[in-house]
Amino acid sequence: MQPIIAAETVVAIAGLTKTYANGHQALKAVDLEIRRGEIFALLGPNGAGKTTLISIVCGIVTASAGSVRVAGHDIGTDFRAARAAIGLVPQELHTDAFESVWATVSFSRGLFGKAPDPVHLERVLRSLSLWDKKDARIMTLSGGMKRRVLIAKALAHEPQVLFLDEPTAGVDVELRHEMWQLVRELREHGVTIILTTHYIEEAEDMADRIGVINHGELVVVEDKATLMRKLGKKQLTLHLQGPLSQLPPGLSGLPLELADEGNALIYTYDTQAEATGIAGLLRRLNEQGIDFKDLNSSESSLEEIFVSLVRGPRGRETA
Repeated sequence: MQPIIAAETVVAIAGLTKTYANGHQALKAVDLEIRRGEIFALLGPNGAGKTTLISIVCGIVTASAGSVRVAGHDIGTDFRAARAAIGLVPQELHTDAFESVWATVSFSRGLFGKAPDPVHLERVLRSLSLWDKKDARIMTLSGGMKRRVLIAKALAHEPQVLFLDEPTAGVDVELRHEMWQLVRELREHGVTIILTTHYIEEAEDMADRIGVINHGELVVVEDKATLMRKLGKKQLTLHLQGPLSQLPPGLSGLPLELADEGNALIYTYDTQAEATGIAGLLRRLNEQGIDFKDLNSSESSLEEIFVSLVRGPRGRETA
């Protein structure tokens, strides 16, 4: 497979809405375009609509309104072609327990009308450290190995788009690293990866773009670096010569808080502001006779940004 360098849209979602029979609106007119060959992380609290969105794109759930096109095929009017372009690794460990690993991945490939290709299947199984288990019945495998089999099944028919729905839940660290190495290799060959994860550090490490969904709405879709630059905060920590029991009145009005039992001051400022205010802070500290022995700065993590988004204007985080 030759590397593909392209920027065209491979998944196009327009006005996607899902209202269940009980009246619950899981998705509210979602618009989203995902580019070929990128890793897109979809983040959101439980119940935010992540799995519903994935399920509609994969043809498992029917939308109430809106459209989805995958690799140029409409998921409603051209279902077979659209679905053949998709590989899905679900959260649940549903596998054919009595089948061998080789049999189940071979069947998955044939299910999408692909001709047998033992060389490709061997490559997939080896990349997931499953080759020595190819003849084992799935029921005899550990939970981590079963997770690998799900990934192998999703890759058996060489999809253009791979959905990973919480792929590393309950997976050991070694397998997690192997999986992300495989994801990077797939991306290099033009496969689009869309993942949901509760391990936000994974999204921060892996993703090209981030989408945050909450209460069925996309709160933000942004390049990861741009998102962190726009919404990130920097903190300056000053380690004091002596502890403070409370902030003196002369420092009131500043975004300051005491930490480390009064031995440190943390100053939070906006990275996008024209002036950081640090010079004024240091001047006022000097006026108050507060000395510090060391200082260091740090930026917001993606997790902090995510929490601020889902607990922002829309209020409480979804349970």
